[in-house]
Amino acid sequence: MDQEPIRTRVLDVAEGLFYGRGVQSVGMDEIRTASQVSLKRLYQLFPSKGELVEAYLERRDIRWREALARHVEAEGDPEARILAVFDWLHGWFTEPDFRGCGFINSFGELGVTTPAVADAARAHKEAFRVYLGRLVADAGRPAALAGQLALLAEGAMTTAAICGSAESARQAQDAARVLLEASAGAPGRPPQG
Repeated sequence: MDQEPIRTRVLDVAEGLFYGRGVQSVGMDEIRTASQVSLKRLYQLFPSKGELVEAYLERRDIRWREALARHVEAEGDPEARILAVFDWLHGWFTEPDFRGCGFINSFGELGVTTPAVADAARAHKEAFRVYLGRLVADAGRPAALAGQLALLAEGAMTTAAICGSAESARQAQDAARVLLEASAGAPGRPPQG
């Protein structure tokens, strides 16, 4: 029997509950009920809640980074791609179910006691920084700019979640624009013309 549709349904339910309410407040029985999967089948797919949390974070990482890249790569100009990151964040922050970064939230709940969650959060944040590094390199800017942009984006995520406003994405984008302008003549940028 093909278990992929059932696994997907369980992950869809788990993602909605974990992201919406937090990992610790959601039990396997609630996931079983909401996904309409028997407890036996649920534990065949995910032998522990920890494994379900890991699968949720892995899938969330892939989906988040793919959605970001689809938006950003639609821009033709390398500098515009960097600024498009913040446009995408703004759109995400305005979604009705936005609750902040699922990785920051999960790390805050479980990072100290659950190494797999801490590792997933670190890997997600590093992959985002590496992606920004590629955008920065494509724009011919100094490599250090990637870390600065990552800090702006992470701060915007946290601020948007706490304040309930998407404005932090615009403020971070304005700061990114200033950093781009300041780095225009910095070492590591190829001469123009």
